[in-house]
Amino acid sequence: MRKGVLFLIFMEISLLATAQTSATHSGHPMSASAQEPMSGMPDMNMGTHEAPQDPFIALIQSHSVSGTDVQTTSTPSDMLMIMKGKWHLMLHGEAFLNVLQQSGSRGGDKFFSTNWLMGMAQRRIGNGTFTFKTMLSLEPATVSGREYPLLFQQGETAFGKPIVDGQHPHDFFMELAAMYDYKIGDHALVSFYAAPMGDPALGPVAYPHRTSSSENSLAPLGHHLEDATHIAADVLTMGFAFRNVRIEASGFHGREPDEGRWNINSGKIDSWSTRITVNPSKNWSAQYSIGDLHSPESLAPDEDVRRMTASITYNLPIKRGNWNSMLLWGRNENIGGGNVGNGYLLESTLRFHERNFAWTRVENVDRTTELLLGNDPEPPGFEEHFFARVQAYTAGFDREIGNLKHVSTALGGQVTWYGVADVLKPIYGDHPVGVNLLLRMRLR
Repeated sequence: MRKGVLFLIFMEISLLATAQTSATHSGHPMSASAQEPMSGMPDMNMGTHEAPQDPFIALIQSHSVSGTDVQTTSTPSDMLMIMKGKWHLMLHGEAFLNVLQQSGSRGGDKFFSTNWLMGMAQRRIGNGTFTFKTMLSLEPATVSGREYPLLFQQGETAFGKPIVDGQHPHDFFMELAAMYDYKIGDHALVSFYAAPMGDPALGPVAYPHRTSSSENSLAPLGHHLEDATHIAADVLTMGFAFRNVRIEASGFHGREPDEGRWNINSGKIDSWSTRITVNPSKNWSAQYSIGDLHSPESLAPDEDVRRMTASITYNLPIKRGNWNSMLLWGRNENIGGGNVGNGYLLESTLRFHERNFAWTRVENVDRTTELLLGNDPEPPGFEEHFFARVQAYTAGFDREIGNLKHVSTALGGQVTWYGVADVLKPIYGDHPVGVNLLLRMRLR
């Protein structure tokens, strides 16, 4: 099976490389304007007399973000694209170069890159659309030491110890997926998604891909309460959409990726999730999801987690720009133990005068007793539980520079300051701060 997957990757990358070369020399525009979203593109009625689809149905078929997630219909999307015979080929991605400094005894300094690249090939088959998707990241090479500093962050492991005050890199294989979307009449769609590595129907669009955090290169503190399943093994999803409502159900392997970031993880399908998404208008999208995860953390193999999330996204196209915001809640409950933690997030990114971006992220997140361990391994008999709440406030700005063909380059930075629970002040201090200078490059 893995040899077949690798062959599929090779073939798709070859097709996309050919597409990019052709696009570079074609002289045709290869990206959507800030006022014209890509959502209508995969209707794929080019040159036919078929009735246009509902905007939400067309948006689902675009698969412009990870898994089967969707944003609002009016959200712009940057990508290179070209037609090759009956195939519609697309390529998009981004990379950040970060210089991060944080204050206090728990703060760290680091130069690293966060990045991802997604290639996609689509074509009409029968009364539906068939899609191959590959998403890759070089973070296993560009984030040394298996983590980058991030005060109060928790989740997964490095060198056999829990990661505390740090964020793990993404796997090289972020997504390997095949999808088929079958139209039923003019207003309904049945979708099938299969992925050795992929994103089940649980949570909103993951933070690396959503427009509300497009310029923020660092993970939210609530990542493992809200959208950490965007890289999961052996994912099967089925969905049904009618007009502007969709219901999905997924089965997948619940263990989070291991420390071997270059491999393809696998395991039996032992976890499930379901999600309902509603796009009541072109500028609004909302989702609620719930799932049971079997043994997500390798250091706590006997603990299963029930995760619930809810989010509302608003997008407003403006003259020479765009404004996208998300309000998000995530909740983890240890099944059997009853230990419950919540995370709340508000983030917003404003693009104005074409080349300028300003953004903010505000979080209020429960943290566990692993913060007390620091870099020490868990002692025998250690029991992790939520015990304190932390706030994080981020503000950032960058501006596009240069004029590279098909690449948007921006230079800027962000500042994050924290509200610290009294029990944690002896460890972190009263007012820890983080500063990140960044260079961002994005295909468009």
